[in-house]
Formats: sequence, structure tokens, C-alpha cells
Amino acid sequence: MSNRQPNPEQGPFRADQLRDGDRYELTNGHPIYCAPSGRDHAGPNATGAALLDSDPDVQWTGVDAGYSPDPGTLRAPDVSVAGLTGVPGGDGGWIPEAPPLALEYAARGQDEADLRTKIADLLAHGTRLVWVVRLIGPRRVEVHAPGQPMQTLGVGELLLAPGILRNPVPVAALFDRAAAQEMILRNLLQRRGYADLDAIHAAGRKEGLEEGRDEGLADAILTLLSARGLAVDDDARERLRSTRDPERLRAWLLAAAQADTLAGLFA
Repeated sequence: MSNRQPNPEQGPFRADQLRDGDRYELTNGHPIYCAPSGRDHAGPNATGAALLDSDPDVQWTGVDAGYSPDPGTLRAPDVSVAGLTGVPGGDGGWIPEAPPLALEYAARGQDEADLRTKIADLLAHGTRLVWVVRLIGPRRVEVHAPGQPMQTLGVGELLLAPGILRNPVPVAALFDRAAAQEMILRNLLQRRGYADLDAIHAAGRKEGLEEGRDEGLADAILTLLSARGLAVDDDARERLRSTRDPERLRAWLLAAAQADTLAGLFA
């Protein structure tokens, strides 16, 4: 972002004058240039978006989504969770309200004055929580909420967003890809009705034992693969259902939690 300070007086620009892809946000009618993200910013940004989007109670998450709660304001948090009324439909354009939860990654070169203004704009227009992930210095997340002093949470602590996210977010998961993937897996399983990987494993074993066959484990693997967004072709599905070796099926079940492809699963 630039070092330009927004003028407190109403500026001449409106959100409807900006188009998708323009590198400007608006505060009180004044433009603020937003520079492209560097490598240190872009990677964690993608991780944070995937993590928030996987939460079982989240309907829609955006990266750099534009929110315009009034004509002179247009803000695009790094990652945001839209409320139910703000979930974009088919008309396109800016989202006409502020997001309940906004996530900002502050990396090298962050303009602190612009960041403070952005946080103030979001909170003033109805955002309930702004999480600022500090990528420089000790790993920490600053929590901003309307009318409350800023809180700082470190690694080992949990971020809570009641009414927005079902599950707490470990601070470490907003920095570390492996920690985020563990939380994403749990969230995806919960979307399918399983508490965690142990629950899906237990359900598969129970069904297989009760019915006297291994279809329960095969179904558990298929459910887990589907929750992770991996398409299963007919050959792979038949291979799973025709296998009668419980130990092999259990090994595949554990592998399904980490494999990125079907080839990786069966390897």
C-alpha cells in the first residue's frame, strides 16, 4: 500500500467507478493504491483462505473480495468471510456490506497508517473481527473488535469467532501450512458429519465388522476422499470395494488423509 494518508473530508470517488481488477480501494471517497502481494505474503494468504473456507459454518469466503457498504467506501481484505446476506449471487459487483470477519496479513513493507485506516473502516461499517497476522517478528495475531482494546495472541493460543466460525483457529495454522491442513481436514470431515479422522476410522471399522465385510472401511475412504475434493473414478472405486484385506484398507484410510492424488493413495 502507499504512504498516502486519506483525507478526512469526503473525496470525489465512488465505488461504482472502480472495476474488478483495479488496484485501488476507497476510504471516504479517497483512493488508496494496493500493491501486488510478494511471495512472503501470498503463500500464507492462500493458506488462511483455505482454512477459513473449510469451516463447517462458513458459506462463502473471498480473497481480495470488494466490500462497499457505502458509495465512498470500498475495502478488500486479504481474506474475508461473508455473512449470509453478503454471499455473492449472480449479479456481480461489490458486496454491499462489511464482512463479519476479515483477515489481513502484514508483511515486509506494510504501511501501518493505511492498515489502521482499513481496520477502522471495516469496524465502523459492521465488521465484528479483524485478525492481523504479523509475518515479521514473533508469530502473533492481533485481534481487533469494535469498542474493545486490541488483543495479541501467540503460537499455542486459539482464535475464536463465535457466530462466524464453528471451530477455533490455532494461531499457528495461519502461519504453518501443515498445521492449517490438519485443521482443514478436520473441518471437511465435520462437513460430512464426522468429528475427526478417528471418528471416520471408527465408523468404517464398526460398519465393516457389523456387516461382516470390509465395505464399511471402503465407504469411509470414499467419504474422506470426497471431503478432500479428490474425484474417484470407477476403477478406483471398484478397487476399494473389492478389497478384502482390512489392514490394507486401514492403511489406505490413513493415506487418504494426506494423499493429493489417487496414485499417491494407492502407492
